[in-house]
Amino acid sequence: MKNMNKMMKQAQQLQTKMAKLQEEMGDKTVEATAGGGMVKVVANGKQQVVSIQVEKEVVDPEDVEMLQDLIVAAVNEALSRSQAMVNEEMSKLTGGMNIPGLM
Repeated sequence: MKNMNKMMKQAQQLQTKMAKLQEEMGDKTVEATAGGGMVKVVANGKQQVVSIQVEKEVVDPEDVEMLQDLIVAAVNEALSRSQAMVNEEMSKLTGGMNIPGLM
């Protein structure tokens, strides 16, 4: 019975730490660029895009598709980096254990 109580207490502590980590992830950001830096996207650890910056030189009314492709590429890379950041922080918290259903 003592082991069960100890395990429950550890689970509650982990849950508290995870909630704090999720809150902190909203303040941490990653940046990705496309087109040699012509499009820059910043995303936070909650998988939200917080800003997109487009240099005016890449805006060509005759080639809107290229701009759209650059934006999509930068957004996807930013979200990928954001997920990697969250996974790294979560791994630190769980001691490298892969716990299904977390984040």
